[in-house]
Amino acid sequence: MNPDLDLALERIIRAPRAVVWRAWTDPSRFAKWWLPAPTLCRVDRLEVRPGGGLVTRMSDDGVEFVPHMDASFLVVDELERIVFTNAIDSAWRPTRPAPVPMTAEITLTDHPDGTNYRVVVRHGDPAARARHEELGFAEGWGSVTKQLAGVVEGEAAR
Repeated sequence: MNPDLDLALERIIRAPRAVVWRAWTDPSRFAKWWLPAPTLCRVDRLEVRPGGGLVTRMSDDGVEFVPHMDASFLVVDELERIVFTNAIDSAWRPTRPAPVPMTAEITLTDHPDGTNYRVVVRHGDPAARARHEELGFAEGWGSVTKQLAGVVEGEAAR
């Protein structure tokens, strides 16, 4: 990790890695946690494989859904790691996404209490990193990680 270019967060999620993985790979589960509440998420494409698309829309009123993310998965190591970027859209075209281009790496490792969940978001330059931080990286990614934990911890408790 490069502190001048990258932002990160880590959390212990009290659920097995397989349950966390399903929340990342099943569109109906993914839609439950991907955007900070109360914003709603609609998943148009979730092809969790190298080269697969990640396309989501969002709605604040539950009626009108507008584009949120159009990205591509770069690396998928089952139950261990997912890497995606919004700098290449789901049709593999270079793009200039707003508010910042990024590559996100999610890693899942075993922990005595469940899963160690780590996110590293890489940026191309210090200005993009600073902009993402100013826009609320910690709050945004932190809240969706908390929502993810809520979804999978509830499943694991059943």
